[in-house]
Amino acid sequence: MVEELVAAGVTLVSAGAVYVMAAARVVKQYERGVVFRLGKLRPDVRGPGFTMIVPGVDKLRKVNMQIVTMPVPGQEGITRDNVTVRVDAVVYFKVTSPAEAVVRVEDYRFAVAQMAQTSLRSIIGKSELDDLLSNREKLNQGLELMIDSPAVEWGVTIDRVEIKDVSLPETMKRSMARQAEADRERRARVINADAELQASKKLAEAAKEMSEQPAALQLRLLQTVVAVAAEKNSTLVLPFPVELLRFLERAAPAPQQSLQEQRPPLRPRLDPDPGGANSGQD
Repeated sequence: MVEELVAAGVTLVSAGAVYVMAAARVVKQYERGVVFRLGKLRPDVRGPGFTMIVPGVDKLRKVNMQIVTMPVPGQEGITRDNVTVRVDAVVYFKVTSPAEAVVRVEDYRFAVAQMAQTSLRSIIGKSELDDLLSNREKLNQGLELMIDSPAVEWGVTIDRVEIKDVSLPETMKRSMARQAEADRERRARVINADAELQASKKLAEAAKEMSEQPAALQLRLLQTVVAVAAEKNSTLVLPFPVELLRFLERAAPAPQQSLQEQRPPLRPRLDPDPGGANSGQD
C-alpha cells in the first residue's frame, strides 16, 4: 500500500512538473504577451515576468514594444519640376497596442515598410528638388503623417521619419555646380563694384581737401615715392616740371668754344723762288 502511495505521489509530482514546464512562460521587460485561448483573443495582455498558460489550449505570442529602426530602400521618382532623383529614408516606430498589432495585420513590420516606401514615392512626386535638398524638415513631417494615418489602426505609432540621402544624376550635379559658381561670381562682382563706389567717394573727398591745400598734393607725391622706393625690384619714374627745366636752361652759361675755333687761321707760305726748280714740287 505504501509503495502504491509513493508511486502515485511520484507520478503526480512528475505530471505537475511536466505541466508547469509546458505552461510556464517568461515575458521580458520590453515585451508583452498576447494570449489566444482556442483561437480567441483574451482581453488581458500579459506583462513582463513569469506567467502561466493552459497547455494545449492557450497560445502565447510575444510582441516587442521597443522602438524599431527600419531603413526604407531607395525609391526613384520624378519631382514636380521634372528631375529624376533617388531618395533614401529611415522610419522609427513602436507598437502601442500589442493585441491590435497581432490581430489587425498579419505582419506589422512588413506593412509599415511597404507603407513607408509608397509614401516616400508620393512625397517625391509632390515636392520640388529645392525642397528635397533644403526643406527636409517639412517633408519629414508630411511623410510621418502619411505613414502614421494607417499605422494607428494597426496598433503602431510612428515616432519619427527622416530622409537620409538624395541622389541626383551627374548632369544635374554639374548644372548645380555651374549655377553655384555663377552665383558666387555675381556676388563677387557686386561686392567689387560696391567697393569701387565707396573708394571713388573717398577719393573725391580727398581730392576736394587737396584742392584747398596744394602742398598736400606734393606731400602725397613724396609719400608715394617713399612707398615705391621701399621695393628694390621696382624702377621709379619721378615726374619733373617742364617749367623748371626751362628755367635751368635760361640760367645756364654759354658753352665755351672748342680749341679749333679758338686757334687762329693759317697764313699762306711765301715761296722765295717762284720760278725755281722746287716750284713744281710744291
